[in-house]
Amino acid sequence: MLLPGPEALQLAIYLGWKLHGIRGGIVAGLGFILPAVLLLFALSYVYVAHGASPWISGLLFGLQAAVIALVLQAIVRIGRRALRTPLHIALALASFLALEFAGVPFPVVLLIAAIVGAAMTRTAPGLPPVPTASPTPATQSRKVAAAGLALWLLPLLLVAATLGIDSLWGRVYLFFTKAALITFGGAYAVLGYVTTQLVDNLALVTAEQSAAGLALAETTPGPLVIVLQFMGFMAGWNLRGLFAPLGSGLLAGALATWATFLPSFIFILLGAPHVERLTRNARMEAVLGAITAAVVGVIATLALLLAQVVLFPEGWQSAPDWRAIVLAGASWFALERARWPLPWVLVAAALAGLLLSLLQQ
Repeated sequence: MLLPGPEALQLAIYLGWKLHGIRGGIVAGLGFILPAVLLLFALSYVYVAHGASPWISGLLFGLQAAVIALVLQAIVRIGRRALRTPLHIALALASFLALEFAGVPFPVVLLIAAIVGAAMTRTAPGLPPVPTASPTPATQSRKVAAAGLALWLLPLLLVAATLGIDSLWGRVYLFFTKAALITFGGAYAVLGYVTTQLVDNLALVTAEQSAAGLALAETTPGPLVIVLQFMGFMAGWNLRGLFAPLGSGLLAGALATWATFLPSFIFILLGAPHVERLTRNARMEAVLGAITAAVVGVIATLALLLAQVVLFPEGWQSAPDWRAIVLAGASWFALERARWPLPWVLVAAALAGLLLSLLQQ
C-alpha cells in the first residue's frame, strides 16, 4: 500500500521472495502477470479487428456498462476506508475539483496530499518506535538496483537507437514509466490520469477506446492495471508510423507493459527486507492515508469520464442511453446487494449487452 504500482503483483513478488529469495520473487511476479499480458494482447487484436461486428460490440457494450458499476463500487469501498475525518473528505473533494475543473496535474495532486498527510503528524505526540530493518547485504541491494536500472534503460536505448527517442514508441515508454511511478490507488486512479494525457493532451487514444480497454482488462486474470498495456497497444495501432498496425500496436503495448510492471519488481526486491519497518511508520501511514483520500477524488473523475462515454455517448446535453443505465444499475445491484462474484457479473452483463444490441437491429 505504501508503494506505487499494482498491490496484488507486489504481494505476489514479496511472497515469492519470502519463499525463495530474489529468484522466487521474479518467478512469482512473472507467473502472476504473464497470463493477463498474453490474453489482453489477444483481446486487443479482437477489439481492433472485429470490434465493429454486432456480436463483439454487443458484448463490449455490456462490459462497459458493468465497469461503471465497478468504478462506483471502488469509490464507495475506498471512501469508507479512507474518508475517516473532515480533512480526508476535503482532500477527496479538492482533488476532484483540481483535476476536473482546474487542470492540476495528477502528480501534483498526489504530492500536495502527501505534504498534507506529513503535516498531520508533526504535532502527533509519541509516535510509536519503528522496528529496525533486518540486515541486508549492501552488495545485494546495489546489484538489484543496477540490474533494475539496466533493464529499464535497455528498451529505451534500443528504441532511441533504432526509432528515435522522440518517436511514438519512445514517448510511450517514457510516459508509462512516469505513470507507473504515480499509480497510488490502483488502476482506477491511474487510468483517469492516463486517459486525460493520452486522449486530451497527446491525442493518441480516444475516450471510447479507454472505456473499452477497462472493460477488457476486467475480464483478464492478474492486476487490473494491465489496462495500461491496452492503452499502449491502441496508441501504437492508431499512430502506426513505420510499422503495420499490428506490429506497431504490439511494440507499443509491450513497451507500456515493461514500463508499468518493472518498477514493482525493483521496489519489492529492494524493499522486501524493510517491509515491517515501513508499514509500522506512523508518518508514512498518515501520508498514505492522505494520498488514498485524494485518490477517491481521482477515481471520481474517471467515473465521470466513463459515464459520459457509456451513458451519454452523444454528449451531456443529449438523451442518455437507457440500456446502459439499466445494465449499470443491474450490475451494481448484483455486486452490492446480491453479492454475485465478479466473473458472473461480467458474464451476465456481456450477454445482456449482446442481447440488447441484437434486439435493436
